[in-house]
Amino acid sequence: MTRDYGCCTWIFGGEDLAAIADRVARAGLQGVELHGDIEGIDPAEAGRIFAAKGLKIFSITPGDADISHPDAGVRAAAVEYYRRLMDWAVLLGQGPGLPRISCHGQVTRIRPMGTQAEEDALLIESVKQITGFAAAKGLPVVFEILNRYESHQVRTVAEGLALLDKVGAANLSLLPDAYHMNIEEADPAAALRQGGAAIGLYHAADSNRCAVGEGHTDFAAQIAALDAIGYAGPIIIEPAAPGPDPFNTDKGPGFRDILEAQLAASARALAALAR
Repeated sequence: MTRDYGCCTWIFGGEDLAAIADRVARAGLQGVELHGDIEGIDPAEAGRIFAAKGLKIFSITPGDADISHPDAGVRAAAVEYYRRLMDWAVLLGQGPGLPRISCHGQVTRIRPMGTQAEEDALLIESVKQITGFAAAKGLPVVFEILNRYESHQVRTVAEGLALLDKVGAANLSLLPDAYHMNIEEADPAAALRQGGAAIGLYHAADSNRCAVGEGHTDFAAQIAALDAIGYAGPIIIEPAAPGPDPFNTDKGPGFRDILEAQLAASARALAALAR
C-alpha cells in the first residue's frame, strides 16, 4: 500500500517553519504534524509555507494541557485551549476533515493527584467536550496513547478502546505510537489489529526513539497489521536525536541535521516495507 509520510514539527525545537518545511521536503516526506502553538504560529501563514513546498498538514500535536486535573480551574483552562485550537486549525486551510487534532493529558504527569478513578472520569468528560468542539468544525480527534513514563492514563490500545466506548463520539479514534507501544504492549502488531477501524493515526519511531531501523522494533509486523486493518492514513515519524532528556529535543550542535537524516532514513525504511 502506498502511504504518505509526515513528521512532527516540534522535534525541531522551535526552528522557523520555512526552514522546517525545507527539511521535510528534502527528507522526502509528504507533510507534517504541526505543533499546536496557537499563540506563536499564524495559522494562515503556516498553511501557505507548507503548501509552497507541496506539503500537507496532516495533524496537530497539542501543547500540554491537563484535561484531567482535579482542579476545575486548571481543567477548564486546558479544555479552553482545545476549543481555541479548533478555530486555529481551521485557519490552516487544509480542507474538509483536516487536520486531525491529537489529544492527550499533561505529558510527564505520571500519577493521579486524587484517585485514578476520579481522574479517569474527568478525562472522559473533557474528551467529550473536546470532541464536541471538533465536531462543530468538522474535524476528527485522535487520542494519543502514551507510555507510563509520560502519562498515568490510557497507555494501551485496549485502554484506548475503552475510552472510545465511554466517550461515544463518532469523530474520535486512536493514535498508537510504535515507540510507546514498545514499552506498553506485549505484542504491538496484535494491538494494532485489535484497534482495527478505531485506529485514526499512527506514529513511528524505533525502540530507542531514533530512526526506523535503528532499534529493535518489528516494523514489518506493524506495517502488515496496519495493512490488515485497512489503515490508509499517513505515518507520522517522530524521532529524537541521540542524547539525554526525552522532553528536550535540542541535543546539541547539529541536532536538526541529525533529525533530517533520521526522517529520510525512516521514510525509506517504511516505504521498503510497503513493497
